[in-house]
Amino acid sequence: MVKLLGMMIIVLSGTLAGFNKARQFERRPQQIRELILVMQRLETEISYGFTPLPEALNKMGSQMQEPLKSFFISAATDMNSPQGLTAQESIEQALSVHWKRTSMKAAEREVLHQLSFTLGTSDRQDQIKHIALAAQQLKHEELAAREELDKYGRLSKNLGLLVGVLIVILIF
Repeated sequence: MVKLLGMMIIVLSGTLAGFNKARQFERRPQQIRELILVMQRLETEISYGFTPLPEALNKMGSQMQEPLKSFFISAATDMNSPQGLTAQESIEQALSVHWKRTSMKAAEREVLHQLSFTLGTSDRQDQIKHIALAAQQLKHEELAAREELDKYGRLSKNLGLLVGVLIVILIF
């Protein structure tokens, strides 16, 4: 009876690990899409709303879901802090603290990293161009993430179950 219970726990653990990995594959395109929408809203805030960058980032963050919500609010807070961090410094700090909670990869992080160099340091038109370029790059990454989901999403679920069964076979 104890052996049977142990087998079930091992198979269940493998299956849950596979489903967890598949969920990461599913969340990545969603988070990239949300980031693209934020870039478009940020572009609108800067071009038409004349909103200061910290206030615009805070507004964008309040409209998002976690974990990106914390990222944008943290960047806005750091810009308004007594230390007076630049946009680049505050975005870099927010990336280092909050990025590991996302399902996104290094390519999306690099897009935000490159964007941080121009936000707050160039004129409005240049910032709008760079935000549009970042959104375009993110669209390409979203397409790649969707292809990755199609390719590996179901595979990881099945592989988790099969690894659990393999471990049971090897142990018992």
